[in-house]
Amino acid sequence: MAKSLITCDCLGTQTIDAEGLSQATGLDVRPPCSALCTTQLDRVQAALEGGDAVFCCTQEARVFEELAEGLDLPAPPTLDLRDRAGWSDDDFPKLPKMSALTADAMLPGEPEKTLDVVSEGLCLILGPAEVALDAAAQLKDHLGVTVLLSDTSDVPDTRDFDVVVGKLRRASGAFANFEVVIDALQQIEPGGRGAFTLTDPQDGAKSQCDIILDLRGDTPLFPAHEKRDGYLRAEPGHAPGIAAAILAASHLTGTFEKTLYVKTTPLLCAHSRAEQTGCTNCLDLCPTGAITSAGEHVAIDPMICAGCGACSAACPSGAITYDAPPVDLTMRRVQAMAKAFLDAGGTAPRLLVHDSHGSEMIRLSARHGRGLPADVIPLEMSAIGAFGHAEAIAALAAGFASVTLLPGPKADVPALETQITLTNAIAGAGKATLLDTPDPDAMSDALYGAEAPAPVATPVRPMGTRRQITRQAAKALHPDTDSIALPDGVPYGAVLVDTDACTLCLSCVSLCPSGALGDNSDKPQLRFQEDACLQCGLCANICPEDAITYEPRLNLTDAALTQTILNEEEPFPCIECGALFGSKSAIDRITDKLKDHAMFSGDKLRMIQMCDNCRVTAQFHADDNPFQGGERPRVRTTDDYLSKRRDH
Repeated sequence: MAKSLITCDCLGTQTIDAEGLSQATGLDVRPPCSALCTTQLDRVQAALEGGDAVFCCTQEARVFEELAEGLDLPAPPTLDLRDRAGWSDDDFPKLPKMSALTADAMLPGEPEKTLDVVSEGLCLILGPAEVALDAAAQLKDHLGVTVLLSDTSDVPDTRDFDVVVGKLRRASGAFANFEVVIDALQQIEPGGRGAFTLTDPQDGAKSQCDIILDLRGDTPLFPAHEKRDGYLRAEPGHAPGIAAAILAASHLTGTFEKTLYVKTTPLLCAHSRAEQTGCTNCLDLCPTGAITSAGEHVAIDPMICAGCGACSAACPSGAITYDAPPVDLTMRRVQAMAKAFLDAGGTAPRLLVHDSHGSEMIRLSARHGRGLPADVIPLEMSAIGAFGHAEAIAALAAGFASVTLLPGPKADVPALETQITLTNAIAGAGKATLLDTPDPDAMSDALYGAEAPAPVATPVRPMGTRRQITRQAAKALHPDTDSIALPDGVPYGAVLVDTDACTLCLSCVSLCPSGALGDNSDKPQLRFQEDACLQCGLCANICPEDAITYEPRLNLTDAALTQTILNEEEPFPCIECGALFGSKSAIDRITDKLKDHAMFSGDKLRMIQMCDNCRVTAQFHADDNPFQGGERPRVRTTDDYLSKRRDH
């Protein structure tokens, strides 16, 4: 039985082609209601009892959920066709756009991966005494409160909550797992008569807490502090801000679910090898400091990660991929929307990528302004930073004429600009743009005023990793192009070797994290497979001869998928057995440099020109063999001991 789509023209303010939408989507689309959320609630009940229905109204989702709860039924899914398509000043048909939005909604979602976090409500309050103590008095019945004061004279005459005196040296961690280090720590001695006395100062005292309420008005304790769960901050002179922080803190006790935003594959990471630093893209971008170096790869603290997604978009190897939702689901959403729009008779759709803030802008524009043009398809992302060049190029190859990113106030705009620059370098100038405005009317005007570029002639929907999809999509966008020149710093390109300087030491091969550089076990040879090269910089950093440079480009020919020879030499034959080993130039160079050295006089210089086996044999039989010992002592027997006894 086909899933039912329950539509509503919202008191006649939008037109819905139910029959056309049914044919385009393959769903059972009923004739539209007019007041589904009020006078026609009986149709809602009938659809709920019939099962497998989607209601095309997100504004009144609460009404549908409450009705379902009263019927002891699960809450129904909802789909916004009105704000994103129906309410628009555009006179063009809305059917292709509604088909695309419906196709997106029909894709099966991926459950979020979460981690249970338990907070016992241990709260550390920082700030001036008059503000911090008042906050503690309000929170003492809800949380386990400790106030850190800087002056012993401010210690109150109460034991309703804990008070300590000291100076905060540092704080680390996140919600339910903060660690603080306090210098000159003094705690209250609760016994005795009169004012409380304090213990002797102690430096480097460590403690843990679940929540930090920072009312100091000073520099925040953490980078991107607004994204650090459990860290609440307010200016000491701003009463509404303090009240909001206190209210938020009072609710932070119990068990919570922390979303695991990204997944990592350390073996793919190109961060470091042999203490040589390569890729630092994610380290440079992470606003919260959740990503740290862990030797040859990076490590991500899931408790600190705020899920901005920039690391996934910038990772050249796929060692970090966004997982809430997964990258492959985003690719499928883009491709499904483009296909549905084109199949329903639309041409040259434009993709508008936004977050929850953008959704509110679209709603306001639809209700009070011009709404979105009929050819602009909105795609909401939980983190717009996760929509990188690979996703944008996949969208263009799937049939979208352009891609526009609408960042919200929490988005990392420079990181998005980097991805847009790379998208335009690969796909063509003007294909991707950044629409950075908080004004719904300005957003609509910009979209209505923009002209759609020509879309790809033959849409494709490749699958695979982000790199594989980028390559296949670029080939579809440029069917007659062999190579695309790219700006410096991109994760695509060729390794160039100065053959006059290269000695084929193969240090680069041993460090290459992606296997783009390889050798040949039969002869001195340096091989290269371009599509695997991450341009991470490790091989250039380790090369003792500075013989390696890079050419950023995207090679679209099949040659990029095979190994090519960057440098090769004739092997050197062992002067004893004739076995081939090493390279002739390297052996000749070493021999020439050491021929006048005192330690390599006589036959020792010849050993450099021998293979490993012959070199060991020659060393063993040499007169000055350092491994040769003296004559073995004769084994003593019983007769020897008896003879010695008789002599005495």
